Amino acid sequence: MAGMALVRKPGPRISEGIVTHIEREPVDHERAAVQHDAYVAALAGAGWRPVHVPRADDLPDAPFVEDTMVVSGRLAVLTRPGAPERRPEVESVARAVHELGLSSVRIVPPGTLDGGDVLQVGRTVYVGRSARTNDEGIAQLTALLPERQVVPVELRGVLHLKSAVTALPDGTLIGDPACVDLPGVLAPEEEAGGHVVVLGEDRVLLSASAPQTAAMLEKRGFFVTKVDISEYEKLEGCVTCLSVLVAD
Repeated sequence: MAGMALVRKPGPRISEGIVTHIEREPVDHERAAVQHDAYVAALAGAGWRPVHVPRADDLPDAPFVEDTMVVSGRLAVLTRPGAPERRPEVESVARAVHELGLSSVRIVPPGTLDGGDVLQVGRTVYVGRSARTNDEGIAQLTALLPERQVVPVELRGVLHLKSAVTALPDGTLIGDPACVDLPGVLAPEEEAGGHVVVLGEDRVLLSASAPQTAAMLEKRGFFVTKVDISEYEKLEGCVTCLSVLVAD
């Protein structure tokens, strides 16, 4: 598994990013930039070709590029984020998607959809019903992906579905079972251990703040790459938020 990794560098206003479920902490822009470079290098080291969406210095949350699109095969569903101040992020992403030769469609009003609420596992697409993603957005996504099985998921106490649960390369769900009504969720050793980016058939990317989960996954036979994203975690971000992987 390899392909393109769409990413976007942080701008100087990143400390103004939206915080919903945690206390605000100061965010260091220079450190965030260094961490982002290391994150992109980790993706590249696993064979993913970085594609940089133009930086958007006036949009604090722009590095969380995952929320702006959902990619299924060669189709990019451009989202309509639930937070109005994040909607301008989508236009530059739309241009990048076009330049890459992907087909694109859009979520339109009154639908809202954040990419962080969308978890793809095989043919199944789990979609969190959240403060950012409404029933109309889920219905539109279902219609736009007729070949996939879209499954709405109720959330408790988290911003996005992937704030609570993600999936390992073998399809095993990992995260906090208390936050979602999904069966068979593997509990990680740390909260951040529930946030996994699948880099290949036996390779995953994990936050450096989840060392015990990394050890657990290594015992299960996975190769784990750890990255420090502590500045983004202060903004409720995780390793999935910072990229969109488009497989070849």
